[in-house]
Amino acid sequence: MAIRIGIMGYGNIGKGIETALADYPDMELAVVFTRRNPADVKIHTSGVPVVSAGEAEKWKDKVDVLVLAGGSATDLPEQTPAYASLFNVIDTFDTHAHISEHFAKVDEVAKNHGKTAMISVGWDPGLFSLARLFGHVILPDGKDYTFWGRGVSQGHSDAIRRVPGVKDGKQYTCPVESALEAVRNGENPVLTTRDMHTRECYVVAEKGADRGTIENTIKTMPNYFADYDTTVHFISEEELKEKHSGLAHGGFVFRSGRTGVHKEHDHVMEYRLKLDSNPEFTTHVVLAYARALYRFAKEGKKGCFTVFDVPPAYLSSLSGEELRAHLL
Repeated sequence: MAIRIGIMGYGNIGKGIETALADYPDMELAVVFTRRNPADVKIHTSGVPVVSAGEAEKWKDKVDVLVLAGGSATDLPEQTPAYASLFNVIDTFDTHAHISEHFAKVDEVAKNHGKTAMISVGWDPGLFSLARLFGHVILPDGKDYTFWGRGVSQGHSDAIRRVPGVKDGKQYTCPVESALEAVRNGENPVLTTRDMHTRECYVVAEKGADRGTIENTIKTMPNYFADYDTTVHFISEEELKEKHSGLAHGGFVFRSGRTGVHKEHDHVMEYRLKLDSNPEFTTHVVLAYARALYRFAKEGKKGCFTVFDVPPAYLSSLSGEELRAHLL
């Protein structure tokens, strides 16, 4: 029996989940929930109902894993704990500073209602988190560095669009090349947050909005822009669509360290992602972990989990014998 996947929200992540399901034959789309008028939401999968989010409780026995496809700024902090009382849920919460707080809330609700949850699944947090973990345990005497971009951050772009007076917007995270090369060369530089990345924002303002206020609100936004050199460009809606419609992204995780009796040998571990479509890649990661979450639920595990808690074999539809024969 296929794993029944529900999607809450039909933005970039929701659409990406629907597309990605074609690559996972052991899963099927059961329902799409939306806060919009369901009649106005057109999906690609025939025969799958689009239902008002307010009707979600009626589906609690018809969905094996609910993918929460909202934004981290305001949606997921409320939605994930709420829906963890009804479904086994998985989200892409990516506000690193608040992951522990978010985990605690979801864990409490899931345990109280006998459900299984997983948060912060994607490539960072997610795959990059695992790369950092490997770096720490393999090179204990070392330093780690994470660079993102150049690419569109969905979470940061969502945060921009929620600023009063903003009609639309995109945000690019850009690594500082000199810092990146110093790390790659094993120089072990001491870098601040501001030293490693800049942020470029392309904003379409509402007619009559105060651009100075918008720019200041963006640049001083905690957890998103306040700790970075941020540039805000005001452009037309046409220019945004023409030049900034893509969703490419990527990044690097490094761990540089020393081994030997006298720490005479230097090593650099580098993990890189180069993504043409951030949401499409992210949602493939989510579905692999949704498979693991489903297995956790079948085994009776309750509460909240992260990528650190998942045995790699649980991500694959292959048997242990097949994994050993072909991938080990």
